[in-house]
Amino acid sequence: MQLLDHVSISVPDLDAVRSFYDAIMATLGAEKVYDLAGDAIGYGARCSAGEEQHTYLAIFQSSTANIDFKRHWCFKAADRAQVHAFFKAGLAHGGKDGGAPGVRPHYHPNYFAAFLVDPFGNRVEAVCHRAE
Repeated sequence: MQLLDHVSISVPDLDAVRSFYDAIMATLGAEKVYDLAGDAIGYGARCSAGEEQHTYLAIFQSSTANIDFKRHWCFKAADRAQVHAFFKAGLAHGGKDGGAPGVRPHYHPNYFAAFLVDPFGNRVEAVCHRAE
């Protein structure tokens, strides 16, 4: 079961995070589906009556964005190589290291994840649950 249909993140300046999210979403195969300068950017595919397994991420510009370090978004990776690519792309595009790629056995023996912090403090993660 996929729990999330879509997620929205708010930031005070879209221009400051655009290349970061373009890069990390591309590594996970999430296509940019719109870019409304000064308003929002979106990635993935919206669900429909014919395809309900899609997932969608929107990043909205908001002067009152509430950034709390406990806020956290985790994205599924198809394999461990995608987790590595996600982390590398995020660092190259203004993200900060929130936890390098590796196994987190306290979750389960195959939980392979990497954590990044976007330029405004949103915590994002990519995880692969498969054995290597």
